[in-house]
Amino acid sequence: MFKTRWASRALAATALFVLFSSSAYAQATRTWVSGVGDDVNPCSRTAPCKTFAGAISKTAAGGEISVLDPGGFGAVTITKSITITTQGSEGGVLVGGTNGIIINAAATDRVVLKGLTIHGVGTGLSGVRILSAQEVVVQDCLIEEFRGADSHGILVAPSAARVNVTVRNSTITGNGNGAGSGGITLRPSGTGNANLDADNVILANNSNGVLINGSAGGGASGSVRNSQIHGNYFDGIAAVSTTAAVSRVMVEDNALSFNGYKGGLTTSAGLRADGANASMRFMGNTITSNRMGVSFVNGGQLYSYGGNVITTNSNNGAFTSTQATQ
Repeated sequence: MFKTRWASRALAATALFVLFSSSAYAQATRTWVSGVGDDVNPCSRTAPCKTFAGAISKTAAGGEISVLDPGGFGAVTITKSITITTQGSEGGVLVGGTNGIIINAAATDRVVLKGLTIHGVGTGLSGVRILSAQEVVVQDCLIEEFRGADSHGILVAPSAARVNVTVRNSTITGNGNGAGSGGITLRPSGTGNANLDADNVILANNSNGVLINGSAGGGASGSVRNSQIHGNYFDGIAAVSTTAAVSRVMVEDNALSFNGYKGGLTTSAGLRADGANASMRFMGNTITSNRMGVSFVNGGQLYSYGGNVITTNSNNGAFTSTQATQ
């Protein structure tokens, strides 16, 4: 009798241990981080984690990491569909000499970054480095001071497949180190292809505001609308191609000013197309007080669809052609 009871109790204890162990390591669809959290916690609202890296392993694919209160939550690498968001609290990533957020997810995954402050303290590499995903959304974010070697606010650099990147209502300032870097850079390689949709973005005091360069990959394209692009060292927006790969961008209803003065290149401009397979289509922009207003070199194409104000630049420049609207 005693042995039977002991065996029953031991079996029950083992079952409870397995049950609670499974619960402790189960991934949740929603997790939380806090400045006073601890990564040994389950990342629940009442027992939050301390870092994004600690929370992501406990968050199911397609789930959400939320910020409970202000804090710095560290660099993180994302390899699955996920949303990282703040709700009224400042959620920060503060890094030096490295990348803030790396996205290396599957070609079917969607990643959303919302309400984050990502700071590179002057030596960071890229605020957001995107290597692979189907779609990445950056919304209501501040990305600043990534000025290490080959640095960018957002770098989109897939080596295979296509990545679509949306940037909304964000400020990207003080990023880049040299003419090939900047606020938002599209630079695919191999068979990779990149596409950008930027709307209501402030791009200020970067090496370039937006640089679209598909030369080493399968091409790059984008649209930039309703944005403030000013004080960037080289170009406000540039499309560059040195190969058969196409680089093209649609530019609509933006204000571009004081770009091109700090980089030391005489061809720097508010808008620039460089290379026979680089093209830019634009309408409704105000382009003023830049080193050059608009510039095309090495066979680049600038197509104006009208409504642009180009004035008081050191050299206003010219279009390659003016197109009629339908």
